[in-house]
Amino acid sequence: MSLTDYLSLYAIVAIWGLMFLNIFLSIGGFIYMMKVNKTDGRIPLKEYPMVSIMVPAHNEGIVIRRTVEALLNFDYPKDRYEIIVINDNSTDNSAEILQEIQEENPDRKLIAISTDNIVGGKGKSNALNIALSVAQGTLIAIYDADNTPAPNALIILVENLMADEKLGAVIGKFRTRNRNASILTRFVNIETLAYQCMNQAGRFFFFKLCTIPGTNFVIRRSIIDGMGGWDTKALSEDTEISFRIYRMGYYIKFMPLAVTWEQEPQMLKQWFKQRTRWAKGNLYVLIKNFKYVFDRNAGPMRMDVFYYMLVYVLMLTSLICSDVIFVLGVLGLCHSTLGGFSTLLWGMAILLFVLNVMITLAVEKNEFSLQSALLVLLMLFTYSKMWVAVVLNACYLSLQDRIYHKEVVWDKTERVDESLSPKKANKEFKERKRER
Repeated sequence: MSLTDYLSLYAIVAIWGLMFLNIFLSIGGFIYMMKVNKTDGRIPLKEYPMVSIMVPAHNEGIVIRRTVEALLNFDYPKDRYEIIVINDNSTDNSAEILQEIQEENPDRKLIAISTDNIVGGKGKSNALNIALSVAQGTLIAIYDADNTPAPNALIILVENLMADEKLGAVIGKFRTRNRNASILTRFVNIETLAYQCMNQAGRFFFFKLCTIPGTNFVIRRSIIDGMGGWDTKALSEDTEISFRIYRMGYYIKFMPLAVTWEQEPQMLKQWFKQRTRWAKGNLYVLIKNFKYVFDRNAGPMRMDVFYYMLVYVLMLTSLICSDVIFVLGVLGLCHSTLGGFSTLLWGMAILLFVLNVMITLAVEKNEFSLQSALLVLLMLFTYSKMWVAVVLNACYLSLQDRIYHKEVVWDKTERVDESLSPKKANKEFKERKRER
């Protein structure tokens, strides 16, 4: 066998292994989602704890009013939660908008903290630590500045957390609010449902494992205090804090009936920038926690570290190998003796990929369609390739940061005005960027 054959065999075995893992998690996720969907997710309490809702916001004037108004409309007892918006080193009109909302709701616990470039502007983790210093709640809830959660989201999360003392946090589901804005947001919508939500459900069903997303979750204040707040060096503060919760002996629950809607990037440059930040953050967490793979006392987090290794090592290298072999084969620079057998395996893998994603979409209303199937197939040959570019870029930037000792900064996702048509919103976004 030639080197090409060995690389082809590696790519096939790795991708098929990852395929079976995703199918396994999808089966568990499907069972769990169907089970949960038969309930309303509620576990009524005799007394509801005080909750501090934290919203980190940097130049979020376009979306912040809609978000805060949604938070004010929670079904949760009004006197049992406060909203703390960290207007972090913003240069837009966020402060004025927040002041207007405060004046419109004088009887509500709405706190706006504006920071400068000395105290603030150092990332989401730093902003959350600032909010934590003034928070009064025994539970902490986090929402991103572009979120519009359902009215019942908070009460479902809190009730489920308080029902089990072994729970450190409960996470909800997030959906794409602007899913029809572009083909990219359609891809993101499918990715969110099929991988982030369904995989979370499957991991929780089989292993009682979940990773906290950056939004729509509640966590015990005592846990945050016990770990000394958020790690300001972590770009993926959600993943990093999940691993620390496991090490403290708690577990995390996924409750998909607590839903929030968020704005996703509708232009490629936005998306690439956001996903690079996520990948850099996850690589930081993976390197930081890699040692626990060999620690028998690390508990379930060993499996989660291994899961991230599969995604960022096995998946990345197998996709690179398969793409390089394909390109070189088309150019006539290499040839595999596996021939038709290899083609058959790749064809079956593509079919299984589409079927697996479509089964997960069947859980959601109005998501299972022929159009979705075609989008899934197109994703395989476009979106997955863009993911490879994202991770390679994240690896390069992470190495550069380490060499030059660069400080972590809040490289936030720019928002668009959803009141405009997608075309006008994109035009306005580009004009705003030029003015800056």
